[in-house]
Amino acid sequence: MNNPMTKWRYEAIGKNITEVLKEKEFDAHYADNLEEAKKIVLDMIPEGAVIGLGGSVTLNQMGLVETFREGNYQLIDRYNCEDHVQKYHEAMSSEYFVTGTNAITRTGELVNMDCSGNRVAAMIFGPRRVIVVVGANKVVENLDAAIARIKEIAPINSKRNNHTTPCTISGFCEDCKTGKRMCNYLTVIYHGMKNPGRISVVVVGDEVGL
Repeated sequence: MNNPMTKWRYEAIGKNITEVLKEKEFDAHYADNLEEAKKIVLDMIPEGAVIGLGGSVTLNQMGLVETFREGNYQLIDRYNCEDHVQKYHEAMSSEYFVTGTNAITRTGELVNMDCSGNRVAAMIFGPRRVIVVVGANKVVENLDAAIARIKEIAPINSKRNNHTTPCTISGFCEDCKTGKRMCNYLTVIYHGMKNPGRISVVVVGDEVGL
């Protein structure tokens, strides 16, 4: 549980970046907590919709994955399957793609780095709608700070996904030469002006995800 001053700071950052994202033609929404964020996401997705997922600690913290499994949705479940790559391909043509993001700069760029590239590819093109849920703790000063943040959490993500990489031993990014590394594909979404409203961003005024 964050102390009141930390919570206040995340609320201030979250509300500010939400307005910045709106100016850049993202469909941006502010939520005070994960429960509120979950309601916003579910209100966006009609029953029966085909849903793809990006790997995200935030979505699991919200209980969204279980809700999609149990509700009246057509979930492309990347977690309960034998062929993950096939599910990645299927998600590229989903109606709604729900994911987190690694970082957002203060000027409103969404910065992500992937191991397989399926998440960043779907965010850029394919699914008709993309819904991103992000905690205010992931707002950073600029692109350099975003990449530094991603490198800092890469060892945790590697460990979480049971990847055998040098960073799971040292705890630091080793810029390793293996396909299993989390840092294979880097993308920056500068704005939503190409397809206004396609990308929705729900900003949570708290510390969530990794």
